[in-house]
Order: sequence, then C-alpha cells, then structure tokens
Amino acid sequence: MKNRDELDRIHQQMAEREKGYRAMALKLFPHVCGSCGREFSGGKLKELTVHHKDHNHQNNPPDGNNWELLCIYCHDHEHEKHKMRGFGSSDNQSVKLGGFSAFEGLDALFSGNGEDEK
Repeated sequence: MKNRDELDRIHQQMAEREKGYRAMALKLFPHVCGSCGREFSGGKLKELTVHHKDHNHQNNPPDGNNWELLCIYCHDHEHEKHKMRGFGSSDNQSVKLGGFSAFEGLDALFSGNGEDEK
C-alpha cells in the first residue's frame, strides 16, 4: 500500500490535470450537457463535468476530441453503462467477467431451427 504522502501527491496531480483539461473543455464547448441538453451557467457550472469518451483520463488532446461535457447525473449514468458492459470495477462477478447481456440467447429464439414450427 502506498504511503499517505504519496497518495496525497497523486491526488494533487490528478486535481491539477483535471483543472487543466476542464478549463480547456469549458472554453471549447457550449456549457450544455451532451446527453440531457441542460444548460449550465454561474454557480451551476460546477455540475458540468468532463467525460472522457474512451474512459482514458490520460488521453487529453488539445482539440478536445476525447471529451464531452456531461452533467453530474449523466456522467454517473455513462460510467454505470460502461461497468454493465463488463468494463471497469464492480462488485458483481458476472459484470466483471462481461457475462451480463440483456439479450443473451435471444438469437437462438429466432434462429428458425424449426423445432416449434408445425
């Protein structure tokens, strides 16, 4: 486990990096959630976050092509969808293994194998 000083340094570096790309994203894009369309200004601007489309926080091109501005609710939803696809961390083992699919086995029902046809 990392010592407390090292963790503090890492958190500070992350905060500084985030400040940089957030400021750039706010200059590049309109202050609107890219998912729900809500507009943000003044004190509410803090509820607008930068989402990395490829989920890689190290990928911060200056033209912003890996970013989208999302409100905190849509940002959380986007990360939950990512977890449900089997990426990221989760306590659910089937999600970790990528085993969850709402449509699993559906193609077999419509395969036309003729068993149920008369």
